[in-house]
Amino acid sequence: MPNSEKYLIVGLGNPGKEHRKNRHNVGFMTVDRLADGNGISMSRAQSKAVVGNGRIAGKPVILAKPQTYMNRSGDSIGPLVNYYRIPPENVLVIYDELDLPFGSLRLRQSGGSGGHNGMKSIINHLGQGFPRLRLGIGRPPGRMEPADFVLTDFRRQELEVAGELLDDAVATVEAYLREGIDLAMTRHNSVNSEQSE
Repeated sequence: MPNSEKYLIVGLGNPGKEHRKNRHNVGFMTVDRLADGNGISMSRAQSKAVVGNGRIAGKPVILAKPQTYMNRSGDSIGPLVNYYRIPPENVLVIYDELDLPFGSLRLRQSGGSGGHNGMKSIINHLGQGFPRLRLGIGRPPGRMEPADFVLTDFRRQELEVAGELLDDAVATVEAYLREGIDLAMTRHNSVNSEQSE
């Protein structure tokens, strides 16, 4: 029987100190803030991920940061979902999105990968029917390749907006757990992200 009470909250990113502050790691950063704000220790290794168990907004949660590198995130998340028998609607994946304006976010119930390799990997394991929270990092400047841009750190003048984005992401996750996805989408989806699906 699926464990409909428990939630798996996944932040995507790349392991290693050199990637810690990369734009590609906003999923990791959000999970770290959720853990810190809710007294959850992220000290356990399971299924190629760093995980922590606790409660957020009154709900039992597992926080996870896959350590497989972005493109193979599903190799970690698939086994975690199977082990805990979590239904897809209780798996929330948080990741960076080039096609949303920097500082905006978008919560959705399901969908495709949008070209995001981490999401492609997870969809290969779970299908498309799980919620996702996309955090807008904007498009690369000039002729910079997207693959290079996502591996850069936020510039000093971007740090305030990046911090606000992470705060908004934490509030959105907590609303999703407390109120359900429909209310959370209504209250937290950025107005200026409506243009980008």
